[in-house]
Amino acid sequence: MVVPTCSRLIALDTETTGLYPKHGDRLISIGCVEILANGEPGVTFYQLINPERPVSIGAQRVHGYSWEMLKSQPRFVDIAGDFLNFIEGATLVIHNARFDIGFLNAELAHINRGSIADYCDDVIDTLSLARQKRPGKPASLDALCKAFRIDASARTLHGALIDSMLLVQVYKFIRYNSLSKLP
Repeated sequence: MVVPTCSRLIALDTETTGLYPKHGDRLISIGCVEILANGEPGVTFYQLINPERPVSIGAQRVHGYSWEMLKSQPRFVDIAGDFLNFIEGATLVIHNARFDIGFLNAELAHINRGSIADYCDDVIDTLSLARQKRPGKPASLDALCKAFRIDASARTLHGALIDSMLLVQVYKFIRYNSLSKLP
């Protein structure tokens, strides 16, 4: 695996009101964890977001957040500057990047702020990496934590920050272990 030469790596995850930004689903949280040169977690960015619409029942089952819990949170437009400052110039490490980038780009489009590509150097998709390095094996974040013996017991529901923390460990395992050592 080629290791990026950028100055910063940031693990990123989001939670949403549903699955389809093109149908009006919105972000409800963003979690980011800087990945230090030694592979350990560094500074974090985490924000719950008012999605300005109800959360689907299916999404609530995944992450546990309801409209009632989110309606007093800041809107994306209110936190966009801090978020973009945090990730600017970094390479993002995302599990299933197409999903998260799709939502982030939709939110940025709503506020006329371009796209993620305008702020970040690159995106590494750990789902694609896992599928390349472990063909035919399960590649969900849960499956990788289990395969790599990463303790995910604190994760009772999906959450942007805890999932980003787990992703730091998954990425570290993939990055520092040869293909022959991946279970």
